Amino acid sequence: MAATFRRRLQRGAASTAVAALVLAALTASQAPGATGTAAAKRRPAPPPADVPIDGGSAYYTDLPPLKSPVPPHGSPHTGKSPAAGRGPAEAGLPATVLAAYKKAATAIDASDPGCKLPWQLLAGIGKVESGQARGGAVDAEGTTLRPILGPQLNGHGFARITDTDAGRYDGDLTHDRAVGPMQFIPSTWSNGGPEGTGWGADGNGDGKKDPHNVFDAALAAGRYLCAGDRDLTAQDDLDRAILGYNHSDEYLRTVLSWYAFYRHGTHEVPDGKGVLPVHRDAGRSGDDNGGRSDDKRHHGRGPGGKPDKSPRPGGSDESGKPGKGQHDPGKPGRPDGTRPTPGDTQPPTQKPTPTPEPAHPTTLVRVGDKGLTTTAGTEFATPPQVRAQDARGKAVAGVPVRFTLPPTTDARFPEDATAVTVKTDKDGLATAPTLRAGDRTGDFRIRVSTVRHSAPAVEVGATVKAKPAPKADKLARTSDKELTATAGKAFAEDAVEIKATYRGELAAGVAVTATMVSNDPQRPVENDKGPYFKDPEATGDDGDKPVRTLTGLTTDANGLLKLPKIYTDAHPGTFLLRLTTADGAVLTVKLKVAAPAGS
Repeated sequence: MAATFRRRLQRGAASTAVAALVLAALTASQAPGATGTAAAKRRPAPPPADVPIDGGSAYYTDLPPLKSPVPPHGSPHTGKSPAAGRGPAEAGLPATVLAAYKKAATAIDASDPGCKLPWQLLAGIGKVESGQARGGAVDAEGTTLRPILGPQLNGHGFARITDTDAGRYDGDLTHDRAVGPMQFIPSTWSNGGPEGTGWGADGNGDGKKDPHNVFDAALAAGRYLCAGDRDLTAQDDLDRAILGYNHSDEYLRTVLSWYAFYRHGTHEVPDGKGVLPVHRDAGRSGDDNGGRSDDKRHHGRGPGGKPDKSPRPGGSDESGKPGKGQHDPGKPGRPDGTRPTPGDTQPPTQKPTPTPEPAHPTTLVRVGDKGLTTTAGTEFATPPQVRAQDARGKAVAGVPVRFTLPPTTDARFPEDATAVTVKTDKDGLATAPTLRAGDRTGDFRIRVSTVRHSAPAVEVGATVKAKPAPKADKLARTSDKELTATAGKAFAEDAVEIKATYRGELAAGVAVTATMVSNDPQRPVENDKGPYFKDPEATGDDGDKPVRTLTGLTTDANGLLKLPKIYTDAHPGTFLLRLTTADGAVLTVKLKVAAPAGS
């Protein structure tokens, strides 16, 4: 992938003394293997890729409180829930999100024990990337209630990544956006991993790899952090893993701060009750779904660097100063403003303009027939279609709508896609591209939803019927040459070739039955002597046994059929070969068998 430009607006950080305390806490909490000797023996880690995991997207810059959380039950590492209210609120992790981090760390410990991945590192990244899935706003399966989308990666302040997923994950048909609790960019989730397979993972065992699911995203993030035989008890392996996620010194310090904080104890809180971060790095553009959007207030400064007198969430006063017990990222000792991060090759560009958000529809309504029907291997005459409308029934334009096929069908959209995203037009209509049925017959349902889950999903029923059997109303030989053979010998190879037609047109794929019959045309029963076939599937002695009826013969694309080789026994005479189709077409062919010379 070509190198891309990205910018990071440097935020004020904790003072040098605070940073030293954070690193000291990290050193003290490392596993025993993190000694100088072990560090010398650690395995090398690969350098960060040109485009990091989150695409160089912006992130939350809140730092943990100065007061460490109370260790649960006297242990600084278990992370088990203490009594309610113990320690600062920032130490509370939403139950499902916490379970996802621990499950991912356990899985990786089993598959890659040399990495020594602590779940608290995943928690630190999850805090900085999405505020622990927006405070734990996930369902029982771990999927976010609303997609968490980063800014459009259009090259204005971030990496430039044109759309790679047809809007499948981020709903954006022009550029990629970082998605989900761990903010993977679609191109990295799908094909940016080892050997081009992508970092996407199935962490909850449901058979899907969904970056919007915290179990899947946490496992994928853990695998990335451990890539290249990293040993995360070695400080520079740890640093390089984090920098590979987002190549910014400020990002590294922020993640390490939360990592150290969580290693000193956490407690579980209900989903949706986690503390939401306040400050975001100012390189962020507006977000379409309100999940990580820039509120244009960063550490007490409004647009243009002027003081912002608006009230402060999270304990800050009107002057913009941090509330009691919080780090002040704006203290002297850090640059106040912006500067290029390591690897930048051009100055920062202006902040991108947010993409306008269309009005949210109240409902999606089916349009057209109640069900779609076609035959196997053909296109549906009418594509799936829905209408987005508000509570008054007024059409809503510009809404990204996703059509998703179930795994029970082999029907596909263009380019073999199982899901496509389109936007509603001025009439509120979202029309899927042409849908083509496969060979599998039966009923299935197409799920239609808005990308940002602003309206309940609807389903469109579809049915694939079996192809009607090809018809033939006439069979004829392609040659009028007399068919003769000597008793005990065989007829010439491909002696009998026929042509099938239906209403004068060549009939392909027509099933034909060939039977050697008695000479009584009024009672054409299978003969017990004279010419015969051999069973093409029989082996050994059975392969020479006479077969006087063959089924399963079909005409080719040109309506032609060459019969297998015909053998004769010791009986001379004139015999009949009867060819029939299911539609009643009949052709009778004479086979003459001469007695051997001198008999």
